[in-house]
Amino acid sequence: GTTKDSGKRTNTIVISTIEGTVLDVPVEEGFSVTETNNFNAGTTIASIANMGDMIFKGKVDESEVGKIKEGMPLILTIGAIENTTFDAVLMYISPKGVKENGAIQFEIKADVVLNDTVYIRAGYSANADIVLHRADSVLTIRESLLQFENGKVYIEIELDSMQFERRDIETGLSDGINVEIIDGVDIDEKIKIWNGALK
Repeated sequence: GTTKDSGKRTNTIVISTIEGTVLDVPVEEGFSVTETNNFNAGTTIASIANMGDMIFKGKVDESEVGKIKEGMPLILTIGAIENTTFDAVLMYISPKGVKENGAIQFEIKADVVLNDTVYIRAGYSANADIVLHRADSVLTIRESLLQFENGKVYIEIELDSMQFERRDIETGLSDGINVEIIDGVDIDEKIKIWNGALK
């Protein structure tokens, strides 16, 4: 720029500390800018981000934060990108909560696993499901089929036409609708349903 006293033009080369995409240029030609010094942070002339290294930021309620820990997988859905989910890994949980709308919220951050076929822009809104537990390729039944007595879980298995026997079972994970069966039922057995149908 041109200095006020001398009227001479000087050139200043500004070098970014990272490779990336320019997200914002908050100054225009003719604006006065200052460098970072001991008295102020200086003028921001550009915001640059590495779009290949995306971070999800979110909030978790105090009633749920005790169930999560760093390293847990997340499944992200982005409002602007339909029918696509993204994997992420929880890397940070704030040690301090902040009161928002009457509830204590804890900030979380997660590393997003990018998909080469989809371009994610900075600032997209997104929601995350944190995977607390996971079970793949397991036998499940509807949770409504379970019966409980004296602390034990059981179902009724068909032996012959309209003849049933009680079978104590061991259950695993549940999503509130279906429950994992660890022991006590084979896949080809028929379970009594209280409306009279069999499954």
